[in-house]
Amino acid sequence: MKTVRHWIAGASTPGTSHRFAPVFNPATGQQQAQVALADNTDVDAAVRAAATAFQSWREASLTRRAGVLFAFRELLHHNIDRLAAIITDEHGKVLADARGEVIRGLEVVEFACGIPHLLKGDYSDQVSTAVDSFSFRQPLGVVAGITPFNFPAMVPAWMYPIAIACGNTFVLKPSERDPSASSLIAELWAEAGLPDGVFNVINGDKTAVDALLDHPDVAAVSFVGSTPIARYVHQRATTNGKRVQALGGAKNHAVVMPDADLDYTADHLVAAAYGSAGERCMAVSVAVAVGDAAESLIKTLQAKTAEVRVGPGTQPGTDMGPIVTEQARDRIRGYVDRGVEAGATLIVDGRDLTVTGHEQGFFIGPSLLDQVTPDMEVYRDEIFGPVLAVVRVPDLDSAITLINNSPFGNGTAIFTADGEAARRFQRSVTVGMIGVNVPIPVPMAYYSFGGWKDSLFGDKHVHGAEGISFYTKAKTVTTRWPSPTHPTTSQANYSFPTNS
Repeated sequence: MKTVRHWIAGASTPGTSHRFAPVFNPATGQQQAQVALADNTDVDAAVRAAATAFQSWREASLTRRAGVLFAFRELLHHNIDRLAAIITDEHGKVLADARGEVIRGLEVVEFACGIPHLLKGDYSDQVSTAVDSFSFRQPLGVVAGITPFNFPAMVPAWMYPIAIACGNTFVLKPSERDPSASSLIAELWAEAGLPDGVFNVINGDKTAVDALLDHPDVAAVSFVGSTPIARYVHQRATTNGKRVQALGGAKNHAVVMPDADLDYTADHLVAAAYGSAGERCMAVSVAVAVGDAAESLIKTLQAKTAEVRVGPGTQPGTDMGPIVTEQARDRIRGYVDRGVEAGATLIVDGRDLTVTGHEQGFFIGPSLLDQVTPDMEVYRDEIFGPVLAVVRVPDLDSAITLINNSPFGNGTAIFTADGEAARRFQRSVTVGMIGVNVPIPVPMAYYSFGGWKDSLFGDKHVHGAEGISFYTKAKTVTTRWPSPTHPTTSQANYSFPTNS
């Protein structure tokens, strides 16, 4: 059976732990590989390799760093389909979706290729008599990324291109559920000319995570995952003196105003709720029907949900693939069960869907629930599956209050033809990423991605300008060059210095 190994100091290695986890094909339900699980010794080896590489990589010129990034960009571009196939094979999402996530990750690489411009400092001439001041940013050292199963190519690419471009070295701990994409990425970095040890991959479970959070040579940690684990990562890593950005879970609401184009809105809600089987932190999981929009919206959603084609991700015409594991599928079924028991109206029931020829696959169909209320578990929790809950409210202010009362603040959207309503909404909601007639408002790479409240622990979002800031530290230098011809410029003063 194939074994997915670690990548340390420029080479594939089995590690020392002799522990393994299964890697499944979700469409068939069969184990197709095993992945080595790192122990503390393996993590230490990766961090030491990164620490050694940092001593020279930090001194690499911006031109050299950009050259490696451009080479990596070309290799990634030429391997989009290969990466997409790996993702579909281990995650289950349809090929077009997998290809899309690789492209969005590629955009961050392209952003990082501009590192000579992005790292430009500031300079002020003559801040005081014969005194100048300037600032610049330097890398932190060894930084770690701990990433989830749902975007095995894109989410790591939010982190490592910018970290490496800034002069840091990187240790990636991907999800053990779909680890092979990270292995290929490591090979592409090596082919692009990245020095050994600058990019390392450690596969593992909680043992590896804790080892990274505790390791004294890890300067910063980037994390994406559920809110409870994000909180844990933030607390443990900051206690150990590390810089942390920990992105947590979500419960994304889409508000539908009475003046919205219902066909357009329903098309986008169905795609946003059920695409990638709902296993997205930006998936729309709550539709907020305002006023008399509810009845027509429900009918349109019901018809379009029934048309969603569920099957293997490699099958042409498939809209939605399987769930990543059998346990996750069963958990999603349980949420629908409890939603019905709590009084929600089940409009479309996807719990018992079977895909012919793939009866052992981890499939579940899309479910649509109406008359959901904020006290229900199906509303409160991040289900991370193809379940769309409809909540009815009388007006826009009630919709805003509903969203602001949620502990999550990752993404939200409003569908309307009213510019004033959209402007009021985007200024009032306590959410980090907002779409106006856009259901999944994932920012472009030159903006930053991140939420508010329990969707983010730490004060920096990923990629964009905040990514540059997170992976560097600032220095400000004040200079004076005394001259015999200008003796006043070197006079000392026992008082606190002031500018003149």
